[in-house]
Amino acid sequence: MVKKWLGLFLCAASIAGAETLSIATYNVENYGPADRITEAGYRTDYPKPEAEKRALRSVIRALDADLLVLQEMGDAAHLEELRRDLQSDGLTYAYAALLVGKDADRHVALLSKRPLKRVTQHTDLSFAYMGSRETVKRGLLEVVVATEGGDLTLFAVHLKSRFTDRPDDPLSATRRAGEATAVRDRVLQRFPAPATERFVILGDCNDDKTSKALAHLQERGKTTVAELLPATDSRGETWTHYYAKIESYSRVDHLLVSPLLRLAVKGGAARIYDGPGVKEASDHRPVIVTLALNAPK
Repeated sequence: MVKKWLGLFLCAASIAGAETLSIATYNVENYGPADRITEAGYRTDYPKPEAEKRALRSVIRALDADLLVLQEMGDAAHLEELRRDLQSDGLTYAYAALLVGKDADRHVALLSKRPLKRVTQHTDLSFAYMGSRETVKRGLLEVVVATEGGDLTLFAVHLKSRFTDRPDDPLSATRRAGEATAVRDRVLQRFPAPATERFVILGDCNDDKTSKALAHLQERGKTTVAELLPATDSRGETWTHYYAKIESYSRVDHLLVSPLLRLAVKGGAARIYDGPGVKEASDHRPVIVTLALNAPK
């Protein structure tokens, strides 16, 4: 028992003296032209309302993440608009990356306080689907940043939504599973021995933790690829997405860390932000984790 408590004390002391890095994922709900219901009625290709943008910036300022992954971002001009407006509000993200995938309207993007050592846009990911080959529509954004403990890699995703016109794949579950498999296999190409590497897989997976998509992101055969982090808000609730049409709440936004990083997770879990502005900003709530990264000995 004494050895156990001593080990926990040494682990806590090690974390206390480590470099910290906060990482968040946030679906910003169509930060670009989209079909919308406005006060003036239905409009096509209508911009995100300014009130929603202000609320969104207040949430992002409250998060104050070192690395912020975004889904449903518009084009490069919209990402620059958000970066510029955040800077006017007092939050500077000097570095940015945008993935231009097959989806022309909704992009995966990243804002960073730290220099980006390498950015790779994986737009070539494919998978077997219903007798043919399909492409991961929004691709996979890979970003590497330097830390005191060595390089840290982020793999940012936005898997297929549940909307579909295929009766043979209700809610697109099979398609998402295929996309997740392609993402996982690319991660393993980069890191064949994930147990000894430092990476995070995060984003809007459009699926829950019991789904095949999340299972594929965590394992391939007997190999553990990444571990799904638990996350709750200040009230202990776990939902990250509200679907107004049917008044449903679900957890579809996830953070997974490589086995080596699991002990670096401060508090042992991620956090779902539920502060001011979150309801007005998006139909999603952001998820954030803080890592305590020890330098190599």
